[in-house]
Amino acid sequence: MDEMKILAEGIVLGASALGAGTAMIAGLGPGIGEGYCGGKAVEAIGRQPEASGAITRTMIIGDALAETTGLYALVIALLLLYANPIFSKLLDSFGN
Repeated sequence: MDEMKILAEGIVLGASALGAGTAMIAGLGPGIGEGYCGGKAVEAIGRQPEASGAITRTMIIGDALAETTGLYALVIALLLLYANPIFSKLLDSFGN
């Protein structure tokens, strides 16, 4: 029974680490999107300097919305690593 418990814990912890790493791949999207958005905003301001206020405002709102995707991925990764509900259910099933 002890060997089964150790194996089950190892599988759940390993899968949690892989899941957290996979979730953090979602951080690439916001980084690429924000860089692209910033580049296009600078391009637009270069073409139409009098509209810089509206362009900057729109860029900042768009970047804030894009950043939420990365923050959600970070929250999921932290939950998988430190507050995994599957791990506590596993321990309960073995009587700990």
